[in-house]
Amino acid sequence: PCRLRRPLHFPRNRIPLHTDNLSFKFRIYHLKLRRNSSRAQHSPLPAMSTTEGKPDADAVEEMAREAAAWCAMHGLVVGDRADPRSGTVPGVGLVHAPISLLPSRLPESFWSQACELAPLFNELVDRVSLDGDFLQDSLSKTRQVDDFTSRLLDIHRKMMDANKKENIRLGLHRSDYMLDSETNSLLQIELNTISVSFPGLCSIVTELHRTLINQYGNLLCLDAKRVPGNEASRQFAKALAKAWDEFNVDSAVVMMIVQPEERNMYDQYWLVKYLRESHGVTTIRKTLSEVEAEGRVLPDGTLVVNDRKVTVVYFRAGYTPNDYPSEAEWSARLLMEQSSAVKCPSISYHLVGTKKIQQELAKPNVLERFLENKEEIAKLRQCFAGLWSLDDEEVVKSAIENPDLFVLKPQREGGGNNIYGLDVREALIRLKKEGGDALSAYILMQRIFPKASLASLVRGGVCHEALTVSELGIYGAYLRNKDKVIINDKCGYLMRTKVSSSDEGGVAAGFAVLDSLYLTDK
Repeated sequence: PCRLRRPLHFPRNRIPLHTDNLSFKFRIYHLKLRRNSSRAQHSPLPAMSTTEGKPDADAVEEMAREAAAWCAMHGLVVGDRADPRSGTVPGVGLVHAPISLLPSRLPESFWSQACELAPLFNELVDRVSLDGDFLQDSLSKTRQVDDFTSRLLDIHRKMMDANKKENIRLGLHRSDYMLDSETNSLLQIELNTISVSFPGLCSIVTELHRTLINQYGNLLCLDAKRVPGNEASRQFAKALAKAWDEFNVDSAVVMMIVQPEERNMYDQYWLVKYLRESHGVTTIRKTLSEVEAEGRVLPDGTLVVNDRKVTVVYFRAGYTPNDYPSEAEWSARLLMEQSSAVKCPSISYHLVGTKKIQQELAKPNVLERFLENKEEIAKLRQCFAGLWSLDDEEVVKSAIENPDLFVLKPQREGGGNNIYGLDVREALIRLKKEGGDALSAYILMQRIFPKASLASLVRGGVCHEALTVSELGIYGAYLRNKDKVIINDKCGYLMRTKVSSSDEGGVAAGFAVLDSLYLTDK
């Protein structure tokens, strides 16, 4: 039969670890059942289409060549790691972005659920960001063992002590999910509040997949209308422009904070393009060290960089310790926070996106501290995976005994930081021996097991078939001026697909490829 992907089913006797009415011992009992369940067996699920015919190897190779050419002609490109100048000189050393040849299937009901959650998470981030004591208290132990988090909290505390108010607050977020195979539920992996990547390129992947489906429709038996539209780059640019409008300084610019070497710069340039062409807003690109050297704050709070007034600071860097190699970068971050410019994100929004805060929000009765609507609270809680502090000795003991059922997460963004499998056991044993607050640098998360399917992946002009799993990210934009909410909506999606044997899922980090969605009835 004609297939988009051939899903495979891995039985694990799984139940949701986050269900409130299950006792802890009952959850551990089921953890052990999963540990003992077979991991090698898998049975095929029904194919998405029963139409006869399937592209042969020659047709797939032709499609891959067409896709690579289309990428080059439409700006679906990244810097080539083989070219040392590709991350610093625009237009040098370009290659097509790593892509899936065809979109991933997802039942439309889960797509609707994820889209519905976006404005709820947007509002939650804003509410939590206003509770400075909650952020400081929740991260108090983490700061003792994590210098990066400690430095962020220092800036946040200075803003609290100065009673610094952010009247105009802009958030460009992304909530990432996987579809759990056994519970058949959509579970959140993480909520990103700083430097969410690929709004530019993911929009183009959707166009690519629609083009291929239309061009090879007689072979694929697919309907391009089933691939949902993706306006992430235009919607992000619209939110940035609206924040710029709210500030109301015509001569001012949007400043994008970037890394000194950035092979994903073309994803960022799509936003620059739409800001200029659709909204008449100029963007400048600066590293943190350049801001420290060229920036100053006027007595009225205006941020000036290289003699240009900045009303919106948009961070595409600053989320990892590597972005702060010296005190100059930290000085720049503090300078921007002290200014009246709109920060996307502010230091408080940034802290809301830490793994520890995600784990705190998953605790019973914590969401009720920030939200009133019981129905909305229930919708948010439904997507929470199991999340635990390492202060819980029983959970730590279970993770040591069943390490493949957990993920150990530090307070880091950007891919390549999480700990999986037997490494979880080794890390926990080491951290327990170290004693003190060493465990506070991490949280434990229930490992999600999505269905795997065969897919054709194209990287560096080479197409190969592999067993893969996918991760859905829903972008959200939130803008308010004092008590007035101006924007609170979803704005596109990011689909990433990776080889199922890979634990990490970052595209820029080299673990995954860009993908899009094909919606199914079930």
